[in-house]
Amino acid sequence: MAGMTQRIVIHWGLSSLHGWGVYGLNLAMAWAGDEAVEAVTDYEVNRQHITLDPLQWHALAGFQTRSANLRAQLLSQKSEPITVNAALLAALGNDLQAQPGPHGGPLKGHPSLGTIFFEREALGPKAREILAPHAAIIAGSSWNAEVLRAHGVPKVELVLQGIDPALFHPAPRRGLFPGRFVAFSGGKLEARKGQDNVIAAWRIFAARHPDALLISAWHNHWPEGARSIDASRRAVPLPFRADGTPDIAAWVAANGIGAEQFLDLGIVPNVLMPAILREADAALFPNRCEGGTNLVVMEAMACGVPCILSANTGHLDLVKDGTALALTDQRPIPAIPGWRESNIEEIVAALEVVYTDRARATAIGMAGAKLLSGLTWTKTAAEMKRIVSIV
Repeated sequence: MAGMTQRIVIHWGLSSLHGWGVYGLNLAMAWAGDEAVEAVTDYEVNRQHITLDPLQWHALAGFQTRSANLRAQLLSQKSEPITVNAALLAALGNDLQAQPGPHGGPLKGHPSLGTIFFEREALGPKAREILAPHAAIIAGSSWNAEVLRAHGVPKVELVLQGIDPALFHPAPRRGLFPGRFVAFSGGKLEARKGQDNVIAAWRIFAARHPDALLISAWHNHWPEGARSIDASRRAVPLPFRADGTPDIAAWVAANGIGAEQFLDLGIVPNVLMPAILREADAALFPNRCEGGTNLVVMEAMACGVPCILSANTGHLDLVKDGTALALTDQRPIPAIPGWRESNIEEIVAALEVVYTDRARATAIGMAGAKLLSGLTWTKTAAEMKRIVSIV
């Protein structure tokens, strides 16, 4: 492909509001300035779901035009397999299947590559067969890559997600909570993300420290999935409003945490998160499983926030020497192979370390920021382009 423009179709939606969307948006932005890549998506570019400044929208003008043209062309086709004259990056999840194209039928590339994040250890006996049409499978964590290889999947490549260093980096905080010890917890509300673990630990910690404040960004765009949080019984059942959305404030209160020690942020566009994260003295992620490296963790670490991480699955790519406080007591969950359960007492102890030893906490935060400064979206996009060029 030397000297040629590489056409790449991002076969998933762009957004500032969820992980896959942020991934696609940052690939598009990274390739907007790369003359060797002509990137496009077959999904509608919905500006209401994307938060960018005017200069960034200007940079994406060509991408938007090409995407609209491709989508219109595909919508005019019959619902049958169509092969586009471009490399296709397809989003794959637990079912290992790509979504159909806008015409309703399978969409294939020249070549097709699968970009995958999954949250289970057993992929089934037909995993290799299902993934065979893809020229390569790009795994979002070392754990995902290892599981794929154990299932005999050939041509597995590892590409970690990134952060935007122009946004996510250590910088002065605004000081919105003087005299408070602020902890942050983020990720869509569901059992896998372990917010019930956060609540169980925070109830103990907050009772000891009246100055403690937990800030959460737990919005789940698929509210039915939030019901899974009740499975562990580590917290009282999650209440729901009449419109079917979870009542997070009522849930926290029912678990014995006062309103003065908890604040939920609701939906926050990705570009607004850096200033929020920098207000935190700690960030807490006792997640049970992560198919990728957990974008919210990466962004918190990049901002220099000392992070408390469950040492399992995708998090293991971020738990290096001194980069985070690792929760190492990880018990298997028999009902879901691959998932791990954190110890509540260990979570509380980690919070106490950050609370009482600010010098150590600062050192951990800076070590995490140094690690993440080398994991940028520019690097992710370059790795993706390299893989496309060799398959």
